[in-house]
Amino acid sequence: MEKVKLSLEDVANLDFTTIIWIAAPVMFSLVALESYFSYKQNKKLYEGKDFLASTFIGVVNILLNGVMKLGVFAFFLFFYNITPFYIPMTWWSFILCFIALDFVRYWSHRIAHEQRFWWSTHVVHHNSEYYNLSTSFRLSWTQNLKIIFFLPVILMGFHPFVFLVIHQLEVLYQFWIHTEYIKKLPKPIEYIFTTPSHHRVHHSKNEKYLDKNYGSTLIIWDRIFGTFEEEVEKPVYGITKPIDTYNPFMLVFHEWIALFKDMTKAKSAKHAFQMAFGSPVDYHKTEMKKMKVKQAGLKNK
Repeated sequence: MEKVKLSLEDVANLDFTTIIWIAAPVMFSLVALESYFSYKQNKKLYEGKDFLASTFIGVVNILLNGVMKLGVFAFFLFFYNITPFYIPMTWWSFILCFIALDFVRYWSHRIAHEQRFWWSTHVVHHNSEYYNLSTSFRLSWTQNLKIIFFLPVILMGFHPFVFLVIHQLEVLYQFWIHTEYIKKLPKPIEYIFTTPSHHRVHHSKNEKYLDKNYGSTLIIWDRIFGTFEEEVEKPVYGITKPIDTYNPFMLVFHEWIALFKDMTKAKSAKHAFQMAFGSPVDYHKTEMKKMKVKQAGLKNK
């Protein structure tokens, strides 16, 4: 089958937020159930202000995606139309796209933890000290910058409908793994797929859990590339340099603000580049040490 170039009008109705809006009532019902059982069992998995912040961030993210839809489509179509490759829209193209996209999402997720610039597009998803289904709502308002990581999959020639459906399903998959109620699943599932147990490790700031379990839907990439860690000790959630606020704007942008402040103090372009693309964990550990030294000095006065 010959490839037909598409126009923006051809895909304008492929609204990638549609699936989210359909799933939203189910998701909020499950959040309400989890919150109810947490309260009844005194598990303290939810905190009111934290929940409201997560919900506000999630709703704004969906609205922003709707506003930026045409821009995202235009980016996709430009590269789809220029690539010489074409994969027809068949049942197996969905499977192939899933494998390719999940692989790329592993690497984009990993880079988002290893470089401060990209960490700034992701940190809001980790700065809650609570771990519950509503944590999945915390998706950055600047995360669309990461579309550049999906270029290899786009250039493979998948039809936009195939790509957008698989991408949305991958995003939805993330919802159910943000819970403490599901412990360990049967071994074959735990070995292949990302589960709540794996993702609790990922959200933890325990020393042995840092920068582990990046898998989106499949955990096999972590096993292959040496970033897998089994859940053994109880996770402590949050980020290595905590931010003491429930203000959703600060939760989304605090790392961007810190990064740009630091870059204005850079001694050279090379230094600024190192700041932007160095490890956020190493940077935060250094900052925490400075803070402790400063506090110790004040106590000794």
